[in-house]
Order: sequence, then structure tokens, then C-alpha cells
Amino acid sequence: MKISLTFDNGPDLAVTPGVLDTLAKHEVKATFFLLGKNLAEPERRVLAVRAFSEGHRLGNHSYSHSVPFGLLDRPTDAVNEILATDALLGDLRGAERLFRPFGRGKIGKHLLNDPAWDALVENKFTCVLWTCIPPERDRPDSWMEPALQTCALQAWSVIVLHDLPTGAMRQLDRFLAMLADRGAEFSQDFPAECTPLRKGVPIGPNSDLISSGHSVS
Repeated sequence: MKISLTFDNGPDLAVTPGVLDTLAKHEVKATFFLLGKNLAEPERRVLAVRAFSEGHRLGNHSYSHSVPFGLLDRPTDAVNEILATDALLGDLRGAERLFRPFGRGKIGKHLLNDPAWDALVENKFTCVLWTCIPPERDRPDSWMEPALQTCALQAWSVIVLHDLPTGAMRQLDRFLAMLADRGAEFSQDFPAECTPLRKGVPIGPNSDLISSGHSVS
């Protein structure tokens, strides 16, 4: 069982420090997909710096996280969302520009539009999707079991968690212990099926990820 552990929508002042402490306890390295609007706040940026210094990878999860790019009324707004967050990440992005689209938990044409895709290609981003989204909000105390069931069916799982104040991260220590008991191998890389774009190079077809028209959000 191979696991790539990721966290979206942070950093959060109340939750991210505990997540980092727990990851350090279990010697697990993860990837944090951050919001630009959070990085713009100095106190939250300190947490991003800490995560990076502790060996975690940091990626771009848009600036505002308000509307999936494929549903934007003005498609070019996606480019500003990507580039503004990239500028805020700066040296914290590491050797590879990582981007995860906002999808409301689902993969489909709502994820991206043509201007967003072109910007990701031009700036040599790696686009990272996912294979497992645990029910943190609906089951903050018991999301681990369905996550484990999903992971057991996959050779390599890319798990999306959220370092947000839902109460779910109180169970992160237990979840990591459960994965360790099952012999999980943790990786900071991602399988090819979850990276339709790698360092600006398309990997396979992308038509299922890009909106062909303009929709009002």
C-alpha cells in the first residue's frame, strides 16, 4: 500500500501546527496545497515556511478557492489565481511547481479551462489530482475507516485531507498509526494517473478536465 498524503486549503493558524507536529512524530512527509489568500497573511506564511523547512512539499491551490476554474464566468481569472499564488509561494515551491485544481471533491471538466491549462503548461507546472477524499466534514471522528477501505483497493493512493478546523485532524495521529500497522509506504511523488501534466508536459489526454465553454458560477 503506497500513500501520498496531501493537505488542502491551509495553512490554518489553529490546526496546521498540530498537523505538522503529528507528521513529525510519525516521520511522514506530506504535500500541502496552499491558498494564496492565506499565504498573503504573515502569520499563516510562517506556518508555510515551517512546513517547507521540515521537508514537506508546498503546492498551489489557487488564490481564493472560490469557483472551480471550469465554471468561471471570466475564464482568464484562472490565470491570475494561479500566478498570484505562485508569486506568493516564491522559494517555498521547491524545485517543482505543483498545482491542484479546486474541484469540490470531484474530477471532471469543471476543474480547468483553456487559459488555466495554457498557463500551467507555459509555467511548467505539475498538476496533481487525487484518488481518495475521506469524509472529514460528515464524519470528523470516524473518517479514517472509509479512507482505509479506499486505500486498500488501490496500489497507490493520493489522499486529500484538510488542515482546517473541522475537528477531523484530531484523528490524524490515529490514522497514521493505522496506516503504519498496514505496512503503508509513504511517498511525496504522485502516480502518473494523478498527474495529467508533469513539469509542463501533458501526460495523456486532458479533455475530461477542461471546460469547453463558459459557465456562470
